[in-house]
Amino acid sequence: MSETALTIVKDWPRVDAATLKALENVTSSQLSDAMGGSGALDRTITRLGGGGARIIGSALTVWTAPGDNLAPYAALAVARPGDVLVLACDRHDGCALLGDTIVGLMRNAGAVGVVTDALVRDLDGLDAIGIPVYARGISPRAPAKKGPGEIGIPVTIGGVLVRAGDLVMADRDGVVVLPREGLGAIADKLAAVLEKEARADARVRDGATVPADFQAMLDAAGVRWS
Repeated sequence: MSETALTIVKDWPRVDAATLKALENVTSSQLSDAMGGSGALDRTITRLGGGGARIIGSALTVWTAPGDNLAPYAALAVARPGDVLVLACDRHDGCALLGDTIVGLMRNAGAVGVVTDALVRDLDGLDAIGIPVYARGISPRAPAKKGPGEIGIPVTIGGVLVRAGDLVMADRDGVVVLPREGLGAIADKLAAVLEKEARADARVRDGATVPADFQAMLDAAGVRWS
C-alpha cells in the first residue's frame, strides 16, 4: 500500500464578517503594534504580483513538500470566499511553487490573497488575475505534483506559526497574522494604538519638531549632554 500523499482538514472556523469590516482601514503596522510586535512575517516575504497590496481574510493553511504543488491544488477543494492561502514549503528556492494558473483558480474559488515562503512565476499573469501575492522570490522553473502535503493544519511561515482560520493582514508594510483566539481582545489595544497615532499625526501637522514624550524618552535612555 502506498503512503498517503495528502492529509486534508475539511473545515474550520473563519474570521467573521463583522471583524473583517472593523479592521478594513487598519494597517499591518497598526495591527502589529497592537499585538506588541508579534505576528509579523519575515521581511523576505513581500508582494510580488497581483492587484494592489491589501489582504485581509482567514488563513487557509497548506504545507507542501519542497518543489511540489499538489497540496496547493488540492486546497482548492476546501477554499471558501475570503480565504487567504498561506502556503509553506520550508523556504524552498529550487523552483516556483505557484504561477498564474493556480492563483487564477484560487481567485475563482474566492481567495483574496496568497502568502508563501516559496517562489512564484508568471508575474504578468499574476498582475492580470488581480489578487495580491506575497512570496520570497521568482523562478521560471515549474514544480512537481506528487505530494506529500497537508491542508488545514498549522504551518510555520516567515517565523510565525499560522493556523487555519487565523486572521491574515497584508499591505505595503508587510504581512501580519493574528491568532483567531486573540480577535476578541485586540479591539481595545488597537484603539489605543490608533489614538496614539492620531495625536502624533496632529503634532506633525501643527509643526512640532519633537514627539510629545521626547524628554521622557531621553531620560529613560540615560542620555548625557556634553
